[in-house]
Amino acid sequence: MVAMRIATFAQSGKMIADAMRVESVMANEQVQESSGVVSTDFGGYGSNAQHVVNLQVSVTRAQSYIDAATLADSKVQVMYSAVGSMTDIVTQLRSQLSAASTGSTTETNSVISSAQQMLEQMGSLMNTQYDGQYVFAGGKTDTAPVDLTSFSSGTGSTTTADTSYYKGDDEIASVRVAADNTVSYGVTADNSAFEEVMRVLKFVANSTSLSSSDITSALDLASTALDDTAAVQAKLSSSASSIESASTQQTDYKSYAESLSNDLTGVDVAAITAQLSTYQAQLTASYSAMSKILSMNLASYLK
Repeated sequence: MVAMRIATFAQSGKMIADAMRVESVMANEQVQESSGVVSTDFGGYGSNAQHVVNLQVSVTRAQSYIDAATLADSKVQVMYSAVGSMTDIVTQLRSQLSAASTGSTTETNSVISSAQQMLEQMGSLMNTQYDGQYVFAGGKTDTAPVDLTSFSSGTGSTTTADTSYYKGDDEIASVRVAADNTVSYGVTADNSAFEEVMRVLKFVANSTSLSSSDITSALDLASTALDDTAAVQAKLSSSASSIESASTQQTDYKSYAESLSNDLTGVDVAAITAQLSTYQAQLTASYSAMSKILSMNLASYLK
């Protein structure tokens, strides 16, 4: 019995070692099967570890650009809509001024009354907020940029600019949409186009009557204000296009980087499952053989 054990010791030891190696491989592949990745830590990727880290950093950075672009685009859309309402106000003012140019007292009183309401509407539009921030306030996004308290008094002039209503600053909002690409999109409430609208509204709203020359001056300023306000809206549209284009590029790059990362980190779960079945069969056969070898003794061998 002793002789047989000594004779079979090396063989059984090798079989046990082989079985343990198979069990180790199986344990690792079972983790891969359940997680879907090669390794749950970077150490398991060997020479590819740095590539995996770099790709994951790229994906995170791209997502940060996408998030920033999405927020900026939403702000631009809100600003675009507000400026669109401003053009509607100026268009309506021009129409009423044209009607008043006939000399009708009724039409004159109507445009004066309407201008008073329009002035309040303009102030409200320039105090538009998005996500708790005033979008036309420059960098002072927590402060309403327009205060009509003192601005509303007096007729002012159709020829002298007046931005006394503005309480913001001159910072123009921008967003970084890539490492080397920043898009400026901000418009402040003291923009010359908005000032022209406010100036003509103040002039008309605070007039007790309008002479023919007053109406002509107001109409000329209103026409200029309409053109300039439309130009601001067009610029906002261009900024939105640039932001959306950059966001699309970052989304495409993110998908590409994720694909490369998945190629390095992902596993074929179906293939792993099939391989595990093969290893299980091998392991079962190995343990069966070891059981027979270890149960052998000299007496049973001589029978």
